[in-house]
Amino acid sequence: MKTKITATDFFLGILAVMLIGVSFYQTWLGLQQIFGGSSFVIALVLSLILLFLLWQIRRVKIHGQPPSSLGWIYFFFASFCFIANFNALYTRFMRTDIYTTELRSVNEKFSALETDVESKLNYSVPDAKTRQAIRSELNLLKIQISDPKNVGIGPEARQIIARIEKMIGKKVTPLTPISETPDGYADLADRMEEQIVQMVYNLTPEEKSLMNDINSASLRWNKEIQNLLQMNPDVINLMAQGQIDKSLTEYNRLGTKAESILGKDKLKFESTHSETQEVGKIGYAFSHAIKNFGMFQLVVLAGCILLDFGIMFIILLMPAENNRNAGNSSESIFTSKRSGKTII
Repeated sequence: MKTKITATDFFLGILAVMLIGVSFYQTWLGLQQIFGGSSFVIALVLSLILLFLLWQIRRVKIHGQPPSSLGWIYFFFASFCFIANFNALYTRFMRTDIYTTELRSVNEKFSALETDVESKLNYSVPDAKTRQAIRSELNLLKIQISDPKNVGIGPEARQIIARIEKMIGKKVTPLTPISETPDGYADLADRMEEQIVQMVYNLTPEEKSLMNDINSASLRWNKEIQNLLQMNPDVINLMAQGQIDKSLTEYNRLGTKAESILGKDKLKFESTHSETQEVGKIGYAFSHAIKNFGMFQLVVLAGCILLDFGIMFIILLMPAENNRNAGNSSESIFTSKRSGKTII
């Protein structure tokens, strides 16, 4: 008995080719980190197997036979495509968000380390809010001293110094530049900062060096990371990993140095390592999605299910066309001979 191709078969065929075609491309991308150049061949083979199984499932469904065994075989092969698809789609759309989140966390780590170390030091000014205000005024003083329009300790700088003296309760000695050049005034700003910091903190030379290093690193990385976050996503994706690695290396170095200077009884530091090197790998995609599950993760999951299993569910849910050959049955009614007695 011949089986005719109907409009339903034609529509399902086009839909299957479209969905499996997209799945093939995403599977190719998702398997590259494991199989490299061979991922193209593997993705192609998997896609062809899925198309063949879909045709077989449709065929046995038409003839009224149970398609469960073929469905399980399809599910087995489609699972590989699903895993690769999720990795490719999730990495593509979440890469920038993962990097920006990690970069912001680096700034938070430096700020937390700075605060933690400062809380373990001895102070001439015991109030934390006052110390924070002095630090803000000190940053303004450094900017004012190096201002090209009014370099050195001019009227504005003296006003800032007066406010700092009031908070410290001690007189600050105005210093002079070593030369009338931008570098000379930058050196003056650093020396004024050093004098005031020494008046605020009762520090040993090692503690003083530590605080200067942490403050400088915190300011530098905050500026560099903020500049990077303002770039377009392609630049962020290209440069973020290098910045994360460099900043965390310095963070761990300073944290270890602080622990050795202050002692483990005062400061206990644990090194931090980023997992963003794993971005693009299958395991990282699923673990990150589970830890941060939300609407976006749900949409990616639903999209992958649609690509790999949607067409199979449609074929299985289509009503069995047992009457497809009804034309042949009606033909047999008119062409077959009747048996029995003839009644005139």
